[in-house]
Formats: sequence, structure tokens, C-alpha cells
Amino acid sequence: MDIKEINVEGLAREVQITIAATDLAKQLDEKIESVKGQVQIKGFRPGKVPAAHVRKTFGEQLMGEIVQETVNTSSQKMLSDRDERPAMQPEIKLVGEVDAIIAGTADLVYDITYEVIPPITLTDFSKLKLEKPTVEIDEARVDEALERLASSRKDFVARAKTAKAQNGDRVKIDFLGRVDGEAFDGGAGEGFDLELGSGQFIPGFEEQLVGTKAGDKIDVAVDFPADYGSADLAGKAAVFECTVHEVSEAKDAEINEDFASSLGMESLEKLKEAMREQIGADYSQMSRGHLKKDLLDQLAETHDFDLPPSMVDMEFEQIWGQFQQELATQEKKIEDLDESEDEMRAEYRNIAVRRVRTGLVLAEVGNNNSIEVSQEELNQGLMQRVQQFPGQEQQVFEYFQQNPDAMSQIRAPLFEEKVVDFICEMATVTDKKVSLEDLMVEPGAEDEDKPKAKKAAAKKPAAKKAPAKKPAAKKPAAKKPAAKKPAKKAADKE
Repeated sequence: MDIKEINVEGLAREVQITIAATDLAKQLDEKIESVKGQVQIKGFRPGKVPAAHVRKTFGEQLMGEIVQETVNTSSQKMLSDRDERPAMQPEIKLVGEVDAIIAGTADLVYDITYEVIPPITLTDFSKLKLEKPTVEIDEARVDEALERLASSRKDFVARAKTAKAQNGDRVKIDFLGRVDGEAFDGGAGEGFDLELGSGQFIPGFEEQLVGTKAGDKIDVAVDFPADYGSADLAGKAAVFECTVHEVSEAKDAEINEDFASSLGMESLEKLKEAMREQIGADYSQMSRGHLKKDLLDQLAETHDFDLPPSMVDMEFEQIWGQFQQELATQEKKIEDLDESEDEMRAEYRNIAVRRVRTGLVLAEVGNNNSIEVSQEELNQGLMQRVQQFPGQEQQVFEYFQQNPDAMSQIRAPLFEEKVVDFICEMATVTDKKVSLEDLMVEPGAEDEDKPKAKKAAAKKPAAKKAPAKKPAAKKPAAKKPAAKKPAKKAADKE
């Protein structure tokens, strides 16, 4: 193998590698010898195919495999010999005619272009001083949590037969939907309990049942959304013949021993203890976010080294793409904001630089200290991700199992958290009492590390909670989102 440097500038490298045709020919001879006992060709007994016939029949195919294998092994050996770590997947370009290389009349020559990760001198982590915000759990918070829990488990009590349904009431209905006068699959149901205002059915359906009472018959006219899950119904007008059998009003569950028992708890006090533990876990998670942000800030400030431009560009494009998606969701344009596009791009690039720098530092710490994500930890992380897609668990599980790049989305944040723990063990961490309001502020929300989508809107709206599942036959007008495929996204960095 002959190696020639074409260009070395900063972290960029361009190297040309040459493998003599005679070396490839030798590998082909060896490969033919290894497979000739396995190939089956008409007219020859198994294991008795002459090498010359194997060469004539399979020579080009085998040489193609050899070229690919040789490019992989020689490029890896070159990087190893030069003690270089590519920042991204190297770009490889063959020089010369492929046919001539396959035919064995030309050397294998290819150029490999890449950027290297620079040497990183890690700071003394024992000198880091970090603050961990803490909040005491008071009984008022526990009571508030219990009230929210009771509200979420409300009961419905039948109202008088003459009572008219209000928003928040539940109506028991029969319905039959028609499009162009024809009933459609899944468009009928009997004895269906629908909470008005829950958003279970398509827009406009529930509102028309407000004011109805037991015994009423009503035709509900609605239009299916243009993006409705069923192409046969999307964008079409429909009429649902509805019969109201009962109107019930919501009653929050009373917080008592019976309520605790209904939740499987031994007593109300045990339920309160469980709530305290949950609140404590939530506080701990928020505290962890602030501690991690403090750590990453200090890592960025105490490390200074050149960054591979390709890594910064990729991180910037991801951040900028997210920003543009949020703008589109809010139906806004860059021109509507209080900064120019150039100013925002500059800010986002600074964020990208910081994220790449801290990411490389964390990776260096992990590699230097043999920090790894175990298979058990990876499996737990995968199960947590799968549970985020109710009803599609098997599909999502298979997607991750079959895609190594997708599995890296599981592994990366787990690895990062382990490295953060490792550094925090060496640093001096001091508890700092703060108010709950301060604890609940998203880490970095007030500094430049947050993508400036906040310039378009102060907050992204919380995702709607999906309604409880009902049999398809009983939920014709429910909004049916298209099946979700896990987004291929790099792990977020604080």
C-alpha cells in the first residue's frame, strides 16, 4: 500500500492510497481457492469446479468484493497508522477506470478526504465548582398534586332527563355517519360515551351536541380534515345521525381513603407518600438539568481547540432546520422577527460551536475512561423510547433494532449522562436552595444557548394528550394521525 498526502490544511486531510494490481490479483487467487469448493456449476460435481472456471464465471464479482474490502481495510489501516480520528465519515473517490481495476489491468487508486478530531487536553475536573438547585417539598405541593390527580379521575353522574348538555359533560350516543348519503366503515357506534370538549372527534362534532338532552335526535354535519388518516374520507363532508340517550356531569373524585384504595394504595397517607416521592423525582430531574447546564457551560469555557468545520456545519443545519420548522408551525416568517436572518444565523452558529465543543469534550472523557453503555442500559433506553409510541410498540421496536443509526439515538444520550455523572463525581457540587419558580425555569432559557424560536413565540404549545382508545367501529370521527416513524435525530445537547 502506497500513501501520498495531497493536502493537509488545518484539520482537513486529503490522502491518495494506491494498492498494486498484483496485490489485488493475489487476493483474487486466494479468494477463488477458498470458494471453489462451495460453488455449484452445472456440469461439475460439488467441490470439483476448476479454479479457472470459477475465475471465468465469478471473477468480476469476486474482484468487486475484493476492491470494496480492500478500500475499507486499507483506509482504516491508514487512519490507524497516522493515529487520526475522522470527525465524519471520510469521502472516498476512486481514481481511474473501475473496469480496468476489476479486470486486473490497473492499480486500485483512490482519494480519501476527511477532517480529523484534534487532540483535546482535558481540564482538571476536580477544580470545577458546580451548583445544584434544590427545593423542599411542602404539603401544599402534595395537596395540589392530589387535587390534580382527583380531577383527572373524575366520575360522571347522570343528570336529569331534561338537562341540556354543557361543555365538559358526557353524552351517551348512538351514531351513524354518511358521506354522500352512503354509510362508511367505522362510521357507526352504539352507546358511545363522548366527553364534550375532549377533542376526541373531528372538529365541529362535539360542539353541535352541546345543548342536547336525553332523547334528542340530531344530525351533526362536519367536514373531515384534509389530512385525515383515511384517504377515502379526507376533506369530505359527512352527516352523522345521532341519538342522545343520557347526559352526565363530571364530578371530581373525593380525596379520601376510598380514593386511595381505588388507586391500589393501602391508605390515603401511603398515597401522599407516593405523591411526595413523585414530586421529589420531578424536582430532582429539573435540578439535574440545571446542574448539567452549569457543567456544560464550564466545559465550554475551559476548553479551547479547533473544531472540524463539517461537524459545526451539520450541527448548525440541524438547529436552523428546527428553528424553521417552529416558524412554519407558528405560520411566521423570519421577516416577522426582531432580528435579521444574518444575525440569527450568527447566533445559531455560535450555539452549534458550543454544542460541538462540549460534545467532543464529553466523548474524550468517555473514551479516556472506558465509559460505555451496557446492553442492559441500552435495552432499558429502547423500551422507554418504544413506550412513547402507544399502539405502535412492535413497529417502533423493529425500526430501532434494524437501524444502527437509530440505535445511536438511544445510546448517545445514555453515554452523555454517564459521562456527566463521572465528571460531577470529581467536581465540587454544592446544593443551592432556590424557589420552585426558579427551579422550573428551563435550563438556559434566558441565555443564548436556547434556539431563538422563542423570538417567534414565548412557548411551544404542549402536545395534546391523546384520547383514550376506543374500538375503531365506535370511533368514526376520531382524529386518526398517520402512523409515526421515529424521527432520526441527533441527541439534544444542553
